[in-house]
Formats: sequence, structure tokens, C-alpha cells
Amino acid sequence: MIQGSNGRSRILLYAVIFMASVITLGACGVSSHSLTTQQVPGGDAGRGKQTMRRLGCGSCHAIPGIADARGNVGPSLSGMGGRRIVAGLLSNNPTNLMLWLQDPQSVVPGNAMPNQGVTEAEARDMATYLYTLK
Repeated sequence: MIQGSNGRSRILLYAVIFMASVITLGACGVSSHSLTTQQVPGGDAGRGKQTMRRLGCGSCHAIPGIADARGNVGPSLSGMGGRRIVAGLLSNNPTNLMLWLQDPQSVVPGNAMPNQGVTEAEARDMATYLYTLK
């Protein structure tokens, strides 16, 4: 598709680039509602922070509140509690965020975020911590 030189392939490529841009711009906005730790029943922000430190999330992401978490491979996780979109296409709600944390390759195959064997309980705790980042 991308290697083709005909006009149809180029139009398709431009359409894909345009849609990716729209999705990316949508992810930058802050929702009108505020997500809180109450929306992740059973989650513990302290455990989530520790799990993110243990998994080395800061080697790819800048994460407020985690010392030495200054990675720049992935996006900064600052303001995660107010974002509308996760992974460029999922609504930011606990179910989707936990899915992304547990199995990012099922959401966007081939993306740079590795599956790290995050359990449901760990994902709940991590999501709880991420929602504290306003």
C-alpha cells in the first residue's frame, strides 16, 4: 500500500495520516468531567505507583511523582487523569485503561508499548495512580 506509486495508494496513505492526526489531537484535550480514584473500585494508588516503578515504566515515560521516571520514548503520563483518550483511540475510562495496561498489543498491534504481564489487580492499581495525575 505505502510502497505503491499510484494515486489511489497515496490517497489512502494521506487518509491514514489525516485520521492519525485527528486521533492524536483528540487525545490532547481535557475532558469536561474529572476522573477520580473512586472510578477504579479496589484500586490503590500507592501500590500502582510502586508497580509502575518496579516495571520500569519510567524508562519510556515521564511520570510525575516517580523519581527518575523521565523517559521520552512514550508520552508523558502527566495529566493522565484528565485525558479523554488512551492509546490514541480508546475512551479514557477504567476498563479501557486497564486493558491498555494489561495487553497493549491487543489494542494496537505492533506499537512500542510491551506486554509486561500486568495482572488485573496491578492494572487496577496502576490506573488508580494514573488517575491521580491531573
